Amino acid sequence: MIILEDVEYSYDGIYTALRGVTLQVDRGESVAIMGTNGAGKTTLIKHFNGLLRPQAGNVFLEGKDTSQMSVAEMAKIVGLVFQNPDHQLFLESCKKEIAFGLKNLGFTQEEAEERCDQTLSRLGLEGFAERSPFALSGGERKRVALASVLATEPDVLALDEPTIGQDARQKESLARMLMEMNKKGRTVIVVTHDIEFVIEHFPRTIAMSDGQIVADGDTSSVLTHEEVLERCSLTLPQMTQAAKALRHRFDNVSDRLASLSDIESIATTLLEGA
Repeated sequence: MIILEDVEYSYDGIYTALRGVTLQVDRGESVAIMGTNGAGKTTLIKHFNGLLRPQAGNVFLEGKDTSQMSVAEMAKIVGLVFQNPDHQLFLESCKKEIAFGLKNLGFTQEEAEERCDQTLSRLGLEGFAERSPFALSGGERKRVALASVLATEPDVLALDEPTIGQDARQKESLARMLMEMNKKGRTVIVVTHDIEFVIEHFPRTIAMSDGQIVADGDTSSVLTHEEVLERCSLTLPQMTQAAKALRHRFDNVSDRLASLSDIESIATTLLEGA
């Protein structure tokens, strides 16, 4: 469980990134954090694993005040994948990148190698083991950074813009992997601008603007609320736009449909009544 109570954080005492944020994420939840650039999303998740410490307010991780925890302690619980993989990668091969965190957590050489191979395979990186991550494309480096965290199987996985640089097939593969982890009881948190990715895969969405939480709740409700979307500089999901177009001709179509399954359901109803 992650709890924030009235958390505030400013950079250089000038730019206030978080303004009295209060939030609770329960164990096993799957949560998306959305908002415009500069809304405070990345600053927020850096408080989850101790990379940043609150300048006011409190953060609790698994019931313990993080002011009493080291970054190493917190990193064993919360794995964070940065938006820019170049801020995370530093070794000469992909396999060494993945093994590094495992060895620091006490895994044997044999265990680390087995987990490396499994994780590379899950992310479609089997042929990249001995290659330098810095010789790969941006999207590939992002997957290597993700692999280095996934291999440790943290209780909480937080990802900053994981779908940037990934094609549709890779995004679907990522979604399956995150949902598998969630089904095993792990907490999954993503910061993203990819509204369709969130609609299809995350039941809870937190919308942020100007360092504050503007809305927090059921994803379909949050991401079809036009005032929230406008304040957070987000666009209506494509499915909601389609629903609005359908509503001009069919009164029984809700204008708050969000997911593909919503549209499929109403289309079936309309066709049956035709």
